[in-house]
Amino acid sequence: MRRNIVEKASSVKEIVFPIFTNGTLFDEDYMNLFDKNRNLVLIVSIEGNEYQTDSRRGKNTYNSIMAAVDILNKRKILFGCSITVTTENIKAVTNKEFVQDLYDKGTRVLIFVEYTPVIKSTEKLAPTDIERLLLERSLEKLRQLFENIVFLSFPGDEKYMGGCLAAGRGFFHINANGSAEPCPLSPYSDVNLKDSSLREALKSPLFKKLKDNEILLGEHTDGCTLFGKEDDVKKFLST
Repeated sequence: MRRNIVEKASSVKEIVFPIFTNGTLFDEDYMNLFDKNRNLVLIVSIEGNEYQTDSRRGKNTYNSIMAAVDILNKRKILFGCSITVTTENIKAVTNKEFVQDLYDKGTRVLIFVEYTPVIKSTEKLAPTDIERLLLERSLEKLRQLFENIVFLSFPGDEKYMGGCLAAGRGFFHINANGSAEPCPLSPYSDVNLKDSSLREALKSPLFKKLKDNEILLGEHTDGCTLFGKEDDVKKFLST
């Protein structure tokens, strides 16, 4: 939505920028921008089939996404897809035929993101241990079948990386106001990028406490580590 930010990113050729989008604002100018600047890698959000995608993102969103994907494929622009995994769509989005269809359309990166509820009425959509195990086993098979696709699972893959990668262990989140947060699902901050550099933000007291207290380490037992330990994050922020 902020084209000026995308254009600024395109000028920094030393960095690859994944650009997450629902694909509904694509036009010829945007396509030309992505075609010219291959350090911008589009990640298109999709929720499964047409019904599943439109149910979550609005009527005709799926068709809009597929039209954009066809153009990207025709112009040989590298892109991927991001899928929010829920209890309702997990079998559909890990199905071989579903992935094959995306591969045939040019998808070369697939990111599976576990749904995390922010309101109680959607808690039933959050994957349980049963769905997480199904996702992990399905990805093992898909990685063998589709060697030319990069498969990523968040936060599932983090258990193979020594724990949660938030708070600067592997990434952190910058919100719309410029505040540096441990991750999007832990929206707490004690430093703002308007007042400090990225290097300084990585050394923020909150980030340091989260890492020093080993709250980020170990295997996930209930999805997002920091989302499930909100009270601990608040305590570190106030002390």
